[in-house]
Amino acid sequence: MLSPYRVLDLCHEHGMICGQILGDLGADVIVVEPPDGASARRTGPFYQDLPDPDGSLYWWAYSRNKRSITLDLTTPEGQDALRRLAMHAHFLIESFAPGTLAAYGLGYDDLMALNPALVYVSITAFGQSGPKAAYTASDLTLLAAGGQLVLTGDDDRAPVRTSVPQAELHAGAEAACAALVAHHARQRSGRGQHVDVSAQQAVALTTMSRILITPLDATESTRSAGGIKMGELRTRSIWPTQDGYVSLGIMGGPGIGRFTQRLMAWMYEEGFCDAATRDKDWMMYAELVFSGEEPIEEFERVQQMVESFTRSKTKAELLRAALDRGLLIAPLSTIDETVNNPHLAERQYWTPLSHPELGQSIRYPGPFARFGATPMAYRRRPPTVGEHTLEIEAELATLSRHVPEAAPSGSAAVPHPLSDIKILDFTWVMAGPTATRVLADYGATVVRVESAGRLDPMRLFGPYHDGEPGPENSGWFQNINAGKMSLRLDLSNQAAHPVIHDLVRWADVVIESFSPKAMRAWQFDYESLRRIKPDLIMLSTCLMGQSGPYSQLAGYGNLASAIAGFDALVGWPDRDPAGLFIAYTDTIAPRFTVAALLAALEYRHRTGVGQYIDQAQLESALQFLSPALLDYVVNGRVQARMGNDDTHMAPHGVYPTLGEDRWIAIAVQSDAQWQALCGLMQTQTGLPFVTARFAQAQQRLAHRAELDAILASWTRQHDPHTLEATLQAQGIAASAVLTMDDLYRDPQLTHRGHLLELNHPLHTVTTVEGSRFRLSDTPAHITRSAPILGCDTEYVLETLLGYSPDHIRKLVSQEILR
Repeated sequence: MLSPYRVLDLCHEHGMICGQILGDLGADVIVVEPPDGASARRTGPFYQDLPDPDGSLYWWAYSRNKRSITLDLTTPEGQDALRRLAMHAHFLIESFAPGTLAAYGLGYDDLMALNPALVYVSITAFGQSGPKAAYTASDLTLLAAGGQLVLTGDDDRAPVRTSVPQAELHAGAEAACAALVAHHARQRSGRGQHVDVSAQQAVALTTMSRILITPLDATESTRSAGGIKMGELRTRSIWPTQDGYVSLGIMGGPGIGRFTQRLMAWMYEEGFCDAATRDKDWMMYAELVFSGEEPIEEFERVQQMVESFTRSKTKAELLRAALDRGLLIAPLSTIDETVNNPHLAERQYWTPLSHPELGQSIRYPGPFARFGATPMAYRRRPPTVGEHTLEIEAELATLSRHVPEAAPSGSAAVPHPLSDIKILDFTWVMAGPTATRVLADYGATVVRVESAGRLDPMRLFGPYHDGEPGPENSGWFQNINAGKMSLRLDLSNQAAHPVIHDLVRWADVVIESFSPKAMRAWQFDYESLRRIKPDLIMLSTCLMGQSGPYSQLAGYGNLASAIAGFDALVGWPDRDPAGLFIAYTDTIAPRFTVAALLAALEYRHRTGVGQYIDQAQLESALQFLSPALLDYVVNGRVQARMGNDDTHMAPHGVYPTLGEDRWIAIAVQSDAQWQALCGLMQTQTGLPFVTARFAQAQQRLAHRAELDAILASWTRQHDPHTLEATLQAQGIAASAVLTMDDLYRDPQLTHRGHLLELNHPLHTVTTVEGSRFRLSDTPAHITRSAPILGCDTEYVLETLLGYSPDHIRKLVSQEILR
């Protein structure tokens, strides 16, 4: 799909997945490494546990489909070589600290002067400007700064991270989307631009709109092992079984009430609940609990009955019942169980990639989506250091200067880069709507098809305006659906089908997130729709994909998070898994959805060929666990949860500070940072912290518990925000663990314009998050709040489809516009 395009990848650990996504989509990705290799090559785990720069499994995880050239960018020769490469490139991706490349004469302005069509992507911890732009960061501190950390862990211990780093992956995947939006703008104008990606903003997506708690005056959510707490209410999502754990939600309500009804009927059959419990109003149960009509004590009693029930079953028994009975249950997989998952095996997910230097093939996590016309291919194993230097230099000598192909050089920038894209949106809840919100932000016309008879559950999820549940009151719905239109249409009525057919003719893209059978039952499957529009692009995104033994598993991202292996990797080694906050994979999958659609649109732009895309959210999410999956495939090691420990850094943890449940995340990344930290503590306390036995990282790793105790005794005397600034002034990665109110008021997010106030017809104003990346020439255009149900029906029918008033009156009489 992207085979005509060349990408220069200058990323460190932050952002490596960006180049890999573009490479998997067909681009020629050239990694530019220093002579001793990229720093990621020194990150474990390693092939056969041998610390070889060509055997880093972290490097393998995010470097396939790339070539490698070595350049010393600190020298004039290396800088000149990069300039020559940039003259013939379409994208440059970098993750240096702001200003670093500009100091070498390789900044955005420098390279754009040589190649005005270059899309220059900068991935940093906090963005290119702002009060925290120069901050040192790590995975742990970014999770703290982005709001995820405070929502995860046991309430009687420190907040805890996932034991496989995640923050840089959110940033890198976001950057791939941003690069392709900028590319689409270039296709229309011939001009490149600067893309500015903030890892903090990318991570903030994982808070599931809880950043809106302050403007909506809602109850702050806090962590609770295997669930969440809202005030005095603790809801569980992880439950013990005979042989492990499962993910299961029982709160009830419009999104999961019918599933809970089925669960309670099964429990009653087997004697684990009484008839009164079985017959509760599960469709309204969440509202009953939150209003106090259902006492918390009664809710706790119900949860105890559910625990007794799950303890009587194995994970396999509960999964089988979920498939047979239509329940929201999924096992918490360990890494070995994920690799050996029969559903993934039947879908032939694992992809062998030959390593000739090892004399063997390695099974890699497979493609993040399945393209009907242009299947993703793993063309190259991760390169050895500088493996392609001579090859690339020879190519460079024969290349003529790159001239943009999409439009004449000097064309005016297009204000809204995706304004030529029309999307018919059948998605609901979170993953799909989050993706189409990104496209709407940059100008795409997105028409949501909705019905009062099959209401999007997200319309009834909190936090709410005025604390009142209702289909127009959900702040979460507002946040992920801003900028879209709503068409009210009853799909179950055959008379509505001609309207859908006309919308398909109008649309460039159809996207849906129903179960695999639904669109086929309505005859809206791809084969049916492409007869109406032969060049249609259609993407189906669901939990497990369109085929395989678990394809009919219903559920949300919390279940995919469990099956993938995320939840089992969160928590403390001496306790049950804590799991991640709500539907974690619903924050991963949308990035891959956007990238897939924009790549398919690019391919159609060149060839006129549309296609069908099957996106299993599980398979997309597994990209974020690749190092651990490869570690099991190669070394037979099952990654375990580690609390906040790190295999390379110490001290590395979350430490108490002044205030109730206030914390600071600190990651000492080098011996020099350790010396600086010790000097700071010694200055403030007069104690000689620098000792010979702690001077080197291996010594500190061997005494982690002792160091954590020393550090905690010091941090608890300080305000978290003040201490963050003090540590950052010494070049030490640190962040206060931001609450949702902190996040809302964070000066860096304020500087970035992360939160926007939009006019709303019912609530006067509603607050939403802005775009998580910045484009220098074609910024996001977010001016319209999420639609009231069906508010655009007349406009869509009359203006977009050209229906006459008589035609519309006929549709009203057929009772399909409801």
